[in-house]
Amino acid sequence: MTTSTLPTTGTTPVVLPGTRAAVWTFGTVLFAVVLYYFLGIDQGATSVFGDNMYIHEFTHDARHFLGFPCH
Repeated sequence: MTTSTLPTTGTTPVVLPGTRAAVWTFGTVLFAVVLYYFLGIDQGATSVFGDNMYIHEFTHDARHFLGFPCH
């Protein structure tokens, strides 16, 4: 058998201060909730944009693909 003479390097984890990690977590959760609203909940009558159906029609196929009923 042959042995490898390549140097092995360890990986260094990304370390964030607590406040910065909290800001990233809050931003990620906020983005996920807004995305969930537009894909799953925005349905004309409950729309924050009034009675137009632009958001509904734009995300229509994604709703069906993800299993959200919209009819």
